[in-house]
Amino acid sequence: MAIPAKQMPRESGALMRNQDVVLAVCVVAILIVLVIPIPTWILDVLLSINISISIVVLLSTIYLLNPVDFAVFPSLLLLLTLFRLSLNVASTRLILTNANAGSVIDAFGGFVTSGSYIVGFIIFSILVVIQFVVITRGAGRISEVAARFTLDAMPGKQMGVDADLNAGLISEDEARERRRSIEREADFYGSMDGATKFLRGDAIAGIIITLVNIIGGLIIGVAMRGLTFTDALQTYTRLTVGDGLVSQIPALVISTAAAMIVTRTTSETNLGIDLGAQLTRYPKALAVGAAMLALMGLVPGMPTVPFLIVAGVIGTVAYQSGRMETQRAADALAEEALATAEEEAAPPRTEDYLTVDPLKIELGYGLIALADKKQGGDLLTRIQILRQQIATKHGFVVPVIRIVDNMRLRPNEYRVLLGESEIGRYELLPGHFLAMNPGLVEEEIEGVPTKEPAFGLQAIWVSKERRDLAERLGYTIVEPSAVLATHLTELILAHADELVTREDTQNLIENIKVSAKTVVDELIPNIISLGEVQKVLHNLLMERVSIRNLQVILEVLANYGPRTKDTDVLTEYVRHAFARQICAEYKDEEGVLRVATLSPALEKEIGDAVKSTETGEYVPLDPARTDAIAQATAKAVQPLVQAGHEAVVLTSAQVRRFYRRMVEAAVPKIVVLSYNEVDASVQLSSEGQIDA
Repeated sequence: MAIPAKQMPRESGALMRNQDVVLAVCVVAILIVLVIPIPTWILDVLLSINISISIVVLLSTIYLLNPVDFAVFPSLLLLLTLFRLSLNVASTRLILTNANAGSVIDAFGGFVTSGSYIVGFIIFSILVVIQFVVITRGAGRISEVAARFTLDAMPGKQMGVDADLNAGLISEDEARERRRSIEREADFYGSMDGATKFLRGDAIAGIIITLVNIIGGLIIGVAMRGLTFTDALQTYTRLTVGDGLVSQIPALVISTAAAMIVTRTTSETNLGIDLGAQLTRYPKALAVGAAMLALMGLVPGMPTVPFLIVAGVIGTVAYQSGRMETQRAADALAEEALATAEEEAAPPRTEDYLTVDPLKIELGYGLIALADKKQGGDLLTRIQILRQQIATKHGFVVPVIRIVDNMRLRPNEYRVLLGESEIGRYELLPGHFLAMNPGLVEEEIEGVPTKEPAFGLQAIWVSKERRDLAERLGYTIVEPSAVLATHLTELILAHADELVTREDTQNLIENIKVSAKTVVDELIPNIISLGEVQKVLHNLLMERVSIRNLQVILEVLANYGPRTKDTDVLTEYVRHAFARQICAEYKDEEGVLRVATLSPALEKEIGDAVKSTETGEYVPLDPARTDAIAQATAKAVQPLVQAGHEAVVLTSAQVRRFYRRMVEAAVPKIVVLSYNEVDASVQLSSEGQIDA
């Protein structure tokens, strides 16, 4: 049972509070051991500690769930390597001076090697080969590759975090934590790449120290102690091999731990559970292996009993695994049946009928495959990308879009609902591609004539067999799922103001508050309310002005909010601040903004007709007059559209919003700018004048 912090002994608490001091003392002690001779009993204690630490480290790696959780391992590996080398130096000093290096080395030199220094030397050599050639070399290669791939994947992972953040799938704190996790992973594998070099150097140092001890021991024993060559060889070789074994066994354990870390992948369970679960996942493979071992045991000349024993053990494991697999499958089916029964038995709550989906796509049964990944459908992926793109470009998060089937629709028909109200409908042709003429096609292709749903362009449905021919003729080819996604994008942008609720506005403000706390605290609710900020955002989105730079919007509202509470006027001020951004949307490839302008007489007529009331300003013109102005506008912007430009009309700031309300029904795609919204660096070109 864990000891509560308040009941922890005072000595233990002091030790835990001063871990940095303990580490500093240990490092200094390691350096002291390199220089100052130590008694044999202290060497025995230190060698025992070395073996114990290596075993603890190995066992810790078995229980790791994520390699990065042991981020201190590269530094620990350096300290343990230095510790072992310092013990090698201390033991070498005792072996060469006293021909006695303590009971631990003596035990390894006698008991482990069965009293034969030749056997001990062979065992030592094998351990060095295993560590140096197999484990250390493999771990070094794996860590090198892991570090390279981790660093190469780092930009992509960070872009994925940014995409999830822009799409609203994660919060800023979650994004920050995921970025830190990516950085820690890259740092860890980079450090491991270098730390494995310590293991290689440790193995080489062990070989050199062993040779030095044997040669030096022979010289000292024969020349200084008067021993015969055989006695000197036996004495110093036994001690040297014992010293080598005491050092190389912990080194081999630590090398194994390092190799396990660099080969370990992130998991929800430890290594032992993973191995057991994955090795016994296929009982048939175990059963076949047991049968083969049993057959080998029955072959004349083969050791029958060992093979049959192992075959029996593996066969038992296969039998138990098969039973467990069957039981798990039965339990899963039972749980699924129980959940289905409970769902069917539980009466629906009345409150469930009150939920309204912000956006919903209903598919006819012939289009269900578009949303099924198992059948190759990519509609869900396209919708996810669509939400990310709108968040990046327009600055608001599209709510989750629900996709359902509707048997009352025609098989290949779909419709888009906004708050249970239909805003778009179209019929696709599965197995065909939509071919559109970009204006360069001279030869028509055979197909089913139709209209593209997003922009109303003339198009043709062509079969898969004619796709290549259509592309060669110059048609633009679009897949059915892309047609739906493009249509959905236009519908979302056309109704963006209805999708940004007060809750969404509050979330946007809380997000920007991290970097613009002062302006948010000053503006809301001291100057204007949250609802008025939402209305300004709606006005901008209605004309497809991006609200991503929310800080600038709030700054403008804080500057002009004390003068007026009219959200339409405040919107105009925000548009003036976005002059560069707005102009960049409508300039052509040559950097020229091509527009049609209002005649001075028409501007004066609209300006003089403006009436002010308590609820706002409006223009009470005669409907026939309004229709005449709209028709004149449509005629004036037609040359712009035919030339491939946007239908942009330039007016004075005083009449811009009133004029747009008058003509937007007749010319839905029209863009109305004021002179205050034209950036000084933009070159203007007037392509016509509107005079009704």
